[in-house]
Amino acid sequence: MKYQGVLFDLDGTLVDSAQDMYMALNLTLTELAFPIVSYAQVTTWVGNGIEMLVKRALSGEMVVNPELPTHLVADAVARFKNHYQQLSGDYVALYQHVETGLAATAHLPKAIVTNKDRVFTEQLLEKLNLTSHFKVLVCGDDGEKKPSPSPLLKACEALNISPEKAIMIGDSKSDIVAAKSAEIDVLALTYGYNQGFDLKELEPEYLCDGFLDIIPIINQQ
Repeated sequence: MKYQGVLFDLDGTLVDSAQDMYMALNLTLTELAFPIVSYAQVTTWVGNGIEMLVKRALSGEMVVNPELPTHLVADAVARFKNHYQQLSGDYVALYQHVETGLAATAHLPKAIVTNKDRVFTEQLLEKLNLTSHFKVLVCGDDGEKKPSPSPLLKACEALNISPEKAIMIGDSKSDIVAAKSAEIDVLALTYGYNQGFDLKELEPEYLCDGFLDIIPIINQQ
């Protein structure tokens, strides 16, 4: 087969988790007497890890205010993590056909490569009964985050496959840039959290509108 292993992003690819993050963010902002943010804003801010998400919320926009005090950011991140751990998984949903797609590619070893912290990743996978599908987890607090190629290469090493035999499946610029830097084929899904980027312009090897579309690509000889 062309591919011997599959790397998956989590949020925006397998799981629609923005509602949990939206609620945890606004609880945090309210405690700190900052203006609350909209769900639409949150869906454009996710994808670069918790600290960046919180900084964007404190700034009220995608571009982070460089004058945010360090102690404020640290306090807000701690508050967010506390709220998020209590909420995580309560309002999430698998995207359509995710379970079918994972089952149809069960013969290939899989990894999650996410910028989400490990404790939240494990909690979410457990809550959604996805844990058994993945041999390897590479999370945001394990080292460098996407768009660095490092977490993708780490996942390939853990799966014992060479990068040219892997494929990365994600929904964002970070996924595509990381995969290209690692010289790994990338399949971009159009339905997730793309931060306003036209993913086609980033020239992924494959661009798909639905999760079922990944099956013939992953299984090709």
